[in-house]
Amino acid sequence: MNRTRIIGIDPGLVSTGWGIVEKTGSSLSFIACGTIAPPTKAALSERLLFLSRELTALIQTHQPQAAAIEETFATANGASTLKLGQARGALIVTLAACGLNVGEYAARLVKKAIVGTGTADKNQITQMVGVLLPAAKPALAASKHDAADALAIAICHAHHSH
Repeated sequence: MNRTRIIGIDPGLVSTGWGIVEKTGSSLSFIACGTIAPPTKAALSERLLFLSRELTALIQTHQPQAAAIEETFATANGASTLKLGQARGALIVTLAACGLNVGEYAARLVKKAIVGTGTADKNQITQMVGVLLPAAKPALAASKHDAADALAIAICHAHHSH
């Protein structure tokens, strides 16, 4: 049976969530999840490099064959949106440099794929990811919502890719 390991990324400059699932046929299994937190006092360039290096190490460790990342959404704070876009760009370049095709998904689509509504909150996402991937529950309890969001992005990609 065909197996595909997928890494999902919830981009952020303060905390980037990552989650890895394996799709075998129509079933999904949890592999790992966590967050990457660059030093907050470092210069922007150092923080972006930190994200890239940590993501590269995760890819080398877990060997995913596909990647998915959440699209940037515009906020009222233009500077924050721009910084998020820079973090997202660094992460996409890293994924591509590691040879992965990158699927991009709007937050509303991810929420709809996991919870059934595009307006789900972070607690609902975390709860449903735990239902869909029971083996992830201990890791989710010990991590931030960013890791659950990243797993949700990976699950969304598994459902939308062929």
